[in-house]
Amino acid sequence: MSATTLHESAGGSVYNPAIALEFFQSAGKPYSIAQGEKIFAEAEKGIPLLLMRQRMYLLLEGEVSVVARNKPIAVVKQGEIFGEMATINQAARSASAVAKTPCRVIALDDKQFETALSKQPEFALMLMSVMVNRLRDTLDRLAATKSAAKEEGWREALPLDTDLVAELEQLLGPAACFRYDAGKIIVREGQMGTALYLVLEGRVAIQMDGTTVEKVGLGGVFGEMALVDRTPRLATAVAETDCALLAISRHMFLKLVKKNPRFGASLLAMVSERARAMAARCAS
Repeated sequence: MSATTLHESAGGSVYNPAIALEFFQSAGKPYSIAQGEKIFAEAEKGIPLLLMRQRMYLLLEGEVSVVARNKPIAVVKQGEIFGEMATINQAARSASAVAKTPCRVIALDDKQFETALSKQPEFALMLMSVMVNRLRDTLDRLAATKSAAKEEGWREALPLDTDLVAELEQLLGPAACFRYDAGKIIVREGQMGTALYLVLEGRVAIQMDGTTVEKVGLGGVFGEMALVDRTPRLATAVAETDCALLAISRHMFLKLVKKNPRFGASLLAMVSERARAMAARCAS
């Protein structure tokens, strides 16, 4: 993450340092960082993002301080990952990272990350589980102030690239495609989920407590929480128009990421952006 470390969630441990080490070693090499050295810097307001690939890091030895607006907000410990959100989204950093002690790290840019995903697609699920648990915590806070959803209105879900959508549709075939008439409930809040859905045609409204919080159009994805746990759905999805959806199970997700790691990276970026948008609702 840009501002916090990827380790555990309130729902229990979802992160395995041994798996992370194997993942990072498959595409990167360790190197040393001197005490006090800035690993990456928080993007300053008004300064455009430099044309360089953002990198995520696995801390092998030492400690790293995470600082936002000149205030320490977290300490990265051995075995933890940091800076991954900016890499996944190729976005500006929301915090700086400074070596608190002499450190050794492995760094991956977005291309190296995709290379590693093709070898270990399970890592995408592990990383997604952290994001999903963070999103659950945010939604719990949002539920405590239900008026926030109505005041903020709904947001538009980010879509996958059209060429990637076409590729996924071809790979999965017509057996994975389902059609819903306008007004039909696709998944209901409280039900158990087994698949995520990719919108091929039409538009879907995502509702919480009867209020639309998000709309998902062509190339958009919803229901991703079903891939990482078997807990009840947190929202209801309703076909706003006649629509066609591609259903993707956990098993199929892993096969797709192995074949096309860009899909895994793109989905992680979408989940990250969704979590960030929900966090912004809570903060407003």
